[in-house]
Amino acid sequence: MTLPRHRALAILDECTGDHIWSPQHCADRGLPNDWVTRLGDAHESGFRDDSETIYTDRGVTNQYHGIRDVDLAVRIGRELGVDVDRILFTQTTRVAIVAAIKEAVIDDL
Repeated sequence: MTLPRHRALAILDECTGDHIWSPQHCADRGLPNDWVTRLGDAHESGFRDDSETIYTDRGVTNQYHGIRDVDLAVRIGRELGVDVDRILFTQTTRVAIVAAIKEAVIDDL
């Protein structure tokens, strides 16, 4: 594991499935640089539904570069030995995916 278990658990605890973390937020949490590079992407807002819209502390934005916390939760789940593929197959929302990963990690403690 490239991330100490205690850090992985603390980061996973922050994930909700609804957020995009900035590279700075990731660095502040101790995420390895290679994770930030691999998982980071440019995300675009959609405006048909509020759940598609990206909000920052400055309001609505069209584009935002960062890491979706659901992708981070998936990566951490795999690192911790969770059957993430089963979760991805059975859960239909980002929030449900993160919750199922957290539950699987707790069950393994």
